[in-house]
Parts: sequence; structure tokens; C-alpha cells
Amino acid sequence: MITGTGIDLVDVRRLKKILTRWGDRFTERFFCQQEIDYCRKKASPAIHFAARFAAKEAFLKSLGIGLGMGVSLKDIEVINDDRGKPDLILHGEAQRLPGERDIRKVHLSLTHTSESAIAVVILEMGTRS
Repeated sequence: MITGTGIDLVDVRRLKKILTRWGDRFTERFFCQQEIDYCRKKASPAIHFAARFAAKEAFLKSLGIGLGMGVSLKDIEVINDDRGKPDLILHGEAQRLPGERDIRKVHLSLTHTSESAIAVVILEMGTRS
């Protein structure tokens, strides 16, 4: 059963300006090292940082919370499997909250253009016998 949904849109140009202005101070505050390494290897890192930032925000929205409500964005890690499918690895409070709510599966979809990045998160509740 679906128990939460979240969607977020990030303007790539705006994120690129943030990256130019704040650089490592921004990335190290909001992204895990694996995410930083992944994005920096891309021809247009800002697009990939934007998609990951959108995923983190969409996850918070799916829980019904926002920034500053107890979950660090760095505790929400976006990875890609060998085929490129995105997924979330949750740490700390980001991992604890879904467990408390009997959420068994977190679904993530990302898409982006040179101008926008969008993420959708769907939370699936476990079934009890």
C-alpha cells in the first residue's frame, strides 16, 4: 500500500549559481562523498547535483516533513545501480523514520534536462500478517 508520495523540481541554472558561489561548502553540507564524486565525473555536474537535491527534497515531502524538521539532507544518499537505476540509501534519522512508519520500500524516479531536474519518491508500506 502506498503511504506517501513526494515530488520536487530544481532549476539547474539556480543550482549551478549556488555551486559557483559556495562550491565545496555547499556540496559537503548536503551530499555524501559518493554523490559528489559521481556528479563531478559528469560533463555537466550541476544537472546531476540538481537531480540528487530534488530526490532528497522529494523524500522529505513523501514523509510529510521539510528541511529543518530533523532529517539532514546528507542522510539521504542517491546512488545508481549498475544499469543506472537510481535508488536511495538512508542513514541516521532518514533511516529511522520510515522504519517507525512500517515503510518497506522507497521508490525513486529522476529525470532532468539542461534546465530542470525532477524527482518523484513513493513510499510503500509493509503488509502485516
